[in-house]
Amino acid sequence: MECSMREALSVSLLSSSLLLASCGGGGGNSPSAVGTCSVAVNAGGYPHASEPIGTVRQIYDGALSPDLAVTTYRNIDRLFPTRLIEPGGTPYPLPIAAAPLTPSQITLASTSYSFDDFLAFNRVAGLLILKDGRIVNETCQYGNTEKTRWMSMSVAKSVTSTLIGAAVKDGYISSIDDPVIKYVPRLTGSAYDGATVRDVLMMASGAKWNETYTDPTSDRRQLLEAQISQKPGSAMDLMSKLPRAAAPGSANNYSTGETQVAGEIVYNAIKKPLAQYLSEKIWSRLGMEAQANWWLDSPNGVEIGGSGISATLRDYGRFGMFIMNDGVVGGQQVLPSGWVAEAGSAKVLNTGKPVNYGYLWWIAGGQSAADGAFYANGIMGQQIYINRKERVVIVVWGAQTDPAGNGTLPTGPFFDAVVRALKAPA
Repeated sequence: MECSMREALSVSLLSSSLLLASCGGGGGNSPSAVGTCSVAVNAGGYPHASEPIGTVRQIYDGALSPDLAVTTYRNIDRLFPTRLIEPGGTPYPLPIAAAPLTPSQITLASTSYSFDDFLAFNRVAGLLILKDGRIVNETCQYGNTEKTRWMSMSVAKSVTSTLIGAAVKDGYISSIDDPVIKYVPRLTGSAYDGATVRDVLMMASGAKWNETYTDPTSDRRQLLEAQISQKPGSAMDLMSKLPRAAAPGSANNYSTGETQVAGEIVYNAIKKPLAQYLSEKIWSRLGMEAQANWWLDSPNGVEIGGSGISATLRDYGRFGMFIMNDGVVGGQQVLPSGWVAEAGSAKVLNTGKPVNYGYLWWIAGGQSAADGAFYANGIMGQQIYINRKERVVIVVWGAQTDPAGNGTLPTGPFFDAVVRALKAPA
């Protein structure tokens, strides 16, 4: 099949079919033709291992060039020590759909933009759309291949939440209403003393936190500096010194520090590394096809609960399928019954105030809200969208350079457009 997708994409994207070409990803800053991700030439090793990379401070400062952002985001395992997440023996099948997809016209207020616009403005480095477990669209850009591992950023938060669910199912965590200090005694006497595991999952511990990525004095950047120090226990030292801003459970405040506490809860409850537990419960049992890895806070230390997973496009999709299928693998329940519905639904604080946030999952808006959809979200353009009603999973890799996302298009209308197109008669 010829790699001539530009002509197809110039037609109104209200049409119902997208030619899936076996074209490779693009390079540099120019979006490539849309098609299945090409196979890496050097199949015996990681295809991007010798590329130049920036620093983690440059990422959070928004100081990477577009090209360096690409090569850094697919090599984040070179920024910090990591632990492997081992895959299974037989990959979970993701067959190609018989009727591939063209997303419908994407409309934001009175402005319409095309599929190409979305790819370009959001610097989409990878896109995977699954319907009923089948691939209806797979796009790789900027030289990415099926072997490329890409950074999760805060998508990892939703993975950590899922491990808390698994630990509850396995009896390592008695209840998410248990106090945080039962599992992290280091935080006794801190702002977390009095907060519950549920409060942490809702980002409602009450601890004061400033998440501003580009401010070197913010709490988020201080946590990053603790990670850069690679000193064991430095992250929990920081968290233990935070003042209290609100009563536990009374205020939702987005905090990556909260998810480092969540990671410590899992680590101390299960008495093993999070990467190992993720492999045992999900990665190997479900049938991921490639090794992934996860940043550590220190050599042989604790995984970074809020960031730092690096995995392939299809394996992120498989994780989305695991969530969509209620945490069941091979007929066995890995997560407690009802956990996915609970984790992926909007919560109410103990003040009665509703928040558009679940257990470290974001709640979708627009038409997706009516479907009960939710998604994992990370800066620089990373998402895993899950619509259980319509059985749609969407993985987006972003190669953006601005932590605030300035100049990008919102993903919500794109998700809604995809779901509408999949509902449309062929």
